[in-house]
Amino acid sequence: MISYVHNHEDAEEIIQDTILKVVQNISNFQKESTLKTWVFRIAINKSKDFLKYKNRKKRFGIMYSIDDKDQDNGLTLQIGNYNHPGKALESKEQIDILFKGVNQLPKNQKLAITLMKLEQMSMKEVAEILDITPKAVEGLITRARANLRQYLETEGIKIYRNGK
Repeated sequence: MISYVHNHEDAEEIIQDTILKVVQNISNFQKESTLKTWVFRIAINKSKDFLKYKNRKKRFGIMYSIDDKDQDNGLTLQIGNYNHPGKALESKEQIDILFKGVNQLPKNQKLAITLMKLEQMSMKEVAEILDITPKAVEGLITRARANLRQYLETEGIKIYRNGK
């Protein structure tokens, strides 16, 4: 979950909440998917709820237009407190730009690319979690990459493929 909430302490809290919910609801598990997929769906939902709550706390006292279409229901990645071991390998500025690009993706693209690239799940696992076909996941990833490439190029970062 650290790949989703980008803070070690927050990820620990979400994992604890997830374990508690799994234990409380294990009798409701219907075996329509693998146990791993079921648990991961719970964890993703807990992460979304956590981010919504966290953003709600930040927005206290701030007014937004009713027709503000740029809001993402609390699913914005929080760059300032990104605390992942791999962060030291890249410059903070480039990571900030990358995550700003990820934040601009539609929700399903953002979730698919996060699960596949940061959580390193298989396409089949992501499909089960999102309750879509692997082909649909492939389409989400393709569109997410294209959108990210376009965003990064507008930020002055050239993406090279196949040694070009």
